[in-house]
Amino acid sequence: MYGSSTTTDSDRTAFRQAEKKYKLYKNAPKSRHKKHLEPDLSEVFDFKSILESFKHEGKIPPGIFRLDCDFHRPVFCFQDRPGFYFIPGALSTEEQCYWVRESLTSFPQPPNRTNHNAIYGALNDLFIAASKKKVLVEVGRPVADVDFSLCPGARDLDGPRWQFSGESFVIPKGDSCNAVEASVLLRKLRWSTLGLQFDWSKRDYDVSLPHKKIPAPLCQLAKKIAAPAMPLGEEFRPEAAIVNYFGSGDMLGGHLDDMEADWSKPIVSISLGCKAIFLLGGKSREDPPVAMYLRSGDIVLMAGQARECFHGIPRIFSDDDKAEVFPLTSQFSDQDDLCFMEYIRTSRININIRQVH
Repeated sequence: MYGSSTTTDSDRTAFRQAEKKYKLYKNAPKSRHKKHLEPDLSEVFDFKSILESFKHEGKIPPGIFRLDCDFHRPVFCFQDRPGFYFIPGALSTEEQCYWVRESLTSFPQPPNRTNHNAIYGALNDLFIAASKKKVLVEVGRPVADVDFSLCPGARDLDGPRWQFSGESFVIPKGDSCNAVEASVLLRKLRWSTLGLQFDWSKRDYDVSLPHKKIPAPLCQLAKKIAAPAMPLGEEFRPEAAIVNYFGSGDMLGGHLDDMEADWSKPIVSISLGCKAIFLLGGKSREDPPVAMYLRSGDIVLMAGQARECFHGIPRIFSDDDKAEVFPLTSQFSDQDDLCFMEYIRTSRININIRQVH
């Protein structure tokens, strides 16, 4: 994604160079990308350590200050990035587990759209189907070797249509059957949209698409944690949310979130699962970004000038010793929760809530 092999670091923007520095080259030959396999992380801000130092010694690193506000948790800001707020460890482990469950079971449900809609249409209960080892089969027309008793009425459907089979279905060899395992689809889930639906092709919200309001518990949480970034006397109004799903080796390139009408209102970003590196740049890709760790339960708010800053996720830490998800996986240790544990131990979920109008 960084261009041809003849491209040099001097040809890249400062933001792209930072992405290259922290990106995980998991399968690259050691002789070629040795420096990427063990990158220098000494310049990455660690707000967990900053919080601990502040609590015990009252010290804060140069360039960072604690926001003076009436909030139940310490809020930190960069002096040279107005409108950016970092709230480390804002959610308890129990709250994190709740939102992991919602993100995997409720948020991808129709009429909410996902990246799978373009190919398979609306999919119901994807996580449940994956946990039961089901297979998604195309049943819009007769398909050899498909047991249509598992999908009542399937032969009467017009055009291509996909439904989950029973647990006993086996994908036949050859091209006679269009089918994909639900577990594969779950791992390829990249985003879902809540509330007003976002049209990625037009990069705008499409009010004509069917949608439900943001779930009340998520609205209440967003209003509460958005308070430090809100103009005095105003309350955040959650109208849309984009949930991003990251697997091992995934990244999110530098971008702007600029489609909302009023940039004075923050984007509320909730991190769940594996630790990641977050890059916060400036108004140009040429501005060198600052890097920081995002851990499960951290909250980031971006409002005002920070909304004009390029930002992205160049790396997810999915190794057991670096992901820092043990508190979550230990909570998901019950037999009924093993599928959640298996997913989140190598994945990251980001819920970002917006006020559109």
